[in-house]
Amino acid sequence: MFRWIIAIFILVPAVEITMLIMLGHLVGGWMTFLLIIASGFLGAYFAKREGRKVMEYAKFEWSQGQLPAQQILDGICIFLGGILLITPGFITDILGFLLVFPYTRPIFKVLLLAIIRKQIGKGNMHIINRR
Repeated sequence: MFRWIIAIFILVPAVEITMLIMLGHLVGGWMTFLLIIASGFLGAYFAKREGRKVMEYAKFEWSQGQLPAQQILDGICIFLGGILLITPGFITDILGFLLVFPYTRPIFKVLLLAIIRKQIGKGNMHIINRR
């Protein structure tokens, strides 16, 4: 797992910088800068909006006596997507938008749930139920 994290921290910025330089040559430096700023603000707006929706629905389910498990997974996806959206770069922006948009989020929720189950199965994650 640690090797994957190290590889991501090295490869993603290298690819992002290469793409930014290529785009800068195509459309110009200022236009590239404006696209980065616009995607950051637009991403923050969408992440905030979707986060509020998920939070409201989670509160509703909680008030009905239900555990908002799906909304917790939605919240994790939106949080990760928001972080990726405020990170400069277009690959991270695309992945961030995919995590934030409600139509593509279920794909990532399935992957996230599989990762959580795998970690629980290995004994790396514990669930504590207090009542």
